[in-house]
Amino acid sequence: QLDFVESGGGLVPPGGSLRLSCVASGFTVDSSAIGWFRQAPGKEREGVSCISSSGRVPYSADSVKGRFSMFRDKTKNTVYLLMNSLQPEDTAVYYCAKSQFQDSCPLEDMSNWGKGTTVTVSS
Repeated sequence: QLDFVESGGGLVPPGGSLRLSCVASGFTVDSSAIGWFRQAPGKEREGVSCISSSGRVPYSADSVKGRFSMFRDKTKNTVYLLMNSLQPEDTAVYYCAKSQFQDSCPLEDMSNWGKGTTVTVSS
């Protein structure tokens, strides 16, 4: 079975922080690029960040630059999304997925989607 399991979501006040985890099963996190995506209610899924197979972070959405960071732990076969200074507009279901490429995460070329973890930013 090839998939991801996301966790770490929850309800946080504006300005708060969360760390999302995404555990890979059936493949290693350095076998391809891996991306974090999110989908807010009534909106299309969008890319948040992408880490290449070599461990570089080649993409972060403008809306999260300086606030979110993506990294991985190969010993745990897990990728993380550390989210700081959360705002209500960050409210969404967050997913991770596997790219068919080594250093980019185009939405249409992603697979092995997890079921997501919900982040709600509200006072």
